Amino acid sequence: MRPTFLFAVLAALSSVRANAQTFDDSIPPGANFDKAQFRLWLAPSSGALRGAVILVPGSNGDGRAMAQDTVWQAFAAKNKLAIVACRFTDKPHDQNFIEDYVNVSHGSGQALLDILAKFGSQTKHPELASAPLLFWGMSAGGQFDYEFASWKPERVVAFVVNKGGIYYTALTPRATREVPALLFIGGKDLESRVNTITGLFALNRRGGALWALTEEPSAAHVVGRSRDLSIVFFDDVLAQRLGDGTSLKTLTEKRGFVGDYHTKTIAPIGDTKLPSYPTSWLPSDRVAKAWQAVINDKDIR
Repeated sequence: MRPTFLFAVLAALSSVRANAQTFDDSIPPGANFDKAQFRLWLAPSSGALRGAVILVPGSNGDGRAMAQDTVWQAFAAKNKLAIVACRFTDKPHDQNFIEDYVNVSHGSGQALLDILAKFGSQTKHPELASAPLLFWGMSAGGQFDYEFASWKPERVVAFVVNKGGIYYTALTPRATREVPALLFIGGKDLESRVNTITGLFALNRRGGALWALTEEPSAAHVVGRSRDLSIVFFDDVLAQRLGDGTSLKTLTEKRGFVGDYHTKTIAPIGDTKLPSYPTSWLPSDRVAKAWQAVINDKDIR
């Protein structure tokens, strides 16, 4: 089920889409990638953009069609955001299950920053060059998100790790641990992926990461409900971290909610003593309830 708040926006989206703008462009091959191609989607707007949603597909996939996803368009239009949907591919190598382009500090991350500046110039939205970013991806796309947040945390509002398998960073910088994140695992996905993401979560959560581990019990290596929960999460985090301004605010753990996977319960954190095992951090009551629904294999209300 789609998040409730999106229904009204989706109902009004047809007129927005009719006047929306779409731009395609690319960056030449770099040190750790072959292709870097992008699609920008902009809703009609008379003012400056507040930021951009970056959508990254699975391994070597072409995710540019995600810019046409009406759910993402509704979310972007509501929040005055651009959508940038990506295609990254590797140069040929003998272990193609290990994506080189995911190691963003070696060139692919700069390619994304360069295209944002280029799109900003093309569309007369120069604010795109320095805009705060929300990252959503599937599989290798989530790996890209994680590594970008590790590389340039000052640009990231929030990010999603989504059932991926290969990561270059274990303990992330403290500034990255202050960036809210959802880490999805599939109950029917490969054990190696589940164990890797669970380990990354446990390590960084021990260091104070404002992250939530989210299992979709019936999901294999698929998007599942990760998009819809992520949109609820992004909607609330954007309001808390950006509000009406342009500078990102740092959130505090005590003002969030705790999600206990062992007991499948949620509660405000406040001054509560947390268990010795890792628990999830959630930014609001609404997100906490949606998270609880997903881990119990129920619809998001």
